[in-house]
Amino acid sequence: MRSLKLSLPDPRTALIALNATSGLPPRTTFQISLQEDWVNRLCRGSFSETRSNVGINERTSINFNSLIASDFAQREINKARDNGVRIVTFLDDDYPSRLKEIADPPVVLYVKGRIPAPEDVLIAIVGSREASSYGLGIAEQFAMRFAEAGAAVISGLARGIDAMAHRGTLKAGGRTLAVLGCGIDMIYPFQNRDLYKEIAERGCLISEFPFGAEPYLYHFPRRNRIVSGLSHGVVVVEARQRSGALITAQFALEQGRDVFAVPGRIDVPYSRGTHELIRNGAKIILSVEDVFEEIPGLKSQPELFSKVNKKKPSDLTADELKVLSIITQDAVSFDTLAAKAGLPVPALMGVCLSLELRRLVRELPGKMYELL
Repeated sequence: MRSLKLSLPDPRTALIALNATSGLPPRTTFQISLQEDWVNRLCRGSFSETRSNVGINERTSINFNSLIASDFAQREINKARDNGVRIVTFLDDDYPSRLKEIADPPVVLYVKGRIPAPEDVLIAIVGSREASSYGLGIAEQFAMRFAEAGAAVISGLARGIDAMAHRGTLKAGGRTLAVLGCGIDMIYPFQNRDLYKEIAERGCLISEFPFGAEPYLYHFPRRNRIVSGLSHGVVVVEARQRSGALITAQFALEQGRDVFAVPGRIDVPYSRGTHELIRNGAKIILSVEDVFEEIPGLKSQPELFSKVNKKKPSDLTADELKVLSIITQDAVSFDTLAAKAGLPVPALMGVCLSLELRRLVRELPGKMYELL
């Protein structure tokens, strides 16, 4: 091909353009960025000697050069500034260190909120979009407890388990990170628009895709590798046999992350994927304490619960008072509570967890509750 007469861009600007070059999978993009003098060679179309290694062809050079010629990177930088977004490249000092460990890290991240620091403990919670009330309740409870223990909770902002994990974290006053399968300026699914806005204000939104990128189906496995790559461990709550949650779990295993699975009912499709994970060696968890034992730097912190307990009984909600009035010194089953309180299962699980955190009740084996 005839080389275009272009002034060579600086490496950071070139990475923004490379990230948007069509037809390049993440691993190829990353491999290109590691090649010596890659900016000059890609601009000149002189990658022929390494095409077999990194998948460069003439069309790639043409696509890249067209982005350089159109000042694409500068336009992205301007949009980021106008929308309160930071563009973090692989070359920047604050690029997440855990992502650098994986085989195919994104060369560019669009970030709205505080990017994870090296000392942060991140737990991913993922699962089915079409989740049961049991799964939704577990996701919320686990997220709240992780937040109380000082961990940030990361997920994919999808319907179902993902959304409940984000909501549980925010409810507990913790930090949650949402990795998107579209441009950071796109809200998908739209029904999560309020949650998107709340995470933008109180947590962190992350995407590797340029502004305006649509939520194409093939974007979501790419998103999932970032969810697992950022995390110290992945908790799978309800997953069908073919689901994005299992893809995330597979990425986590390849990346050397812990994979935890929450068991469910054996007669529903929502649990078949998680049970398959358990059969194949994933760590079965029955409580958040099972995760605390495995993740360095993450443990139950009673002093946090004592702070929550400052709330007086007179400040409790009507639902909390109703549940307290049902529980006696003799243990009461969750089913009995549900029947007498008349609350939906997810709401009742949240009430019980709230009362536990305030050290007003405690859960016993067999899903029984008693007063403290």
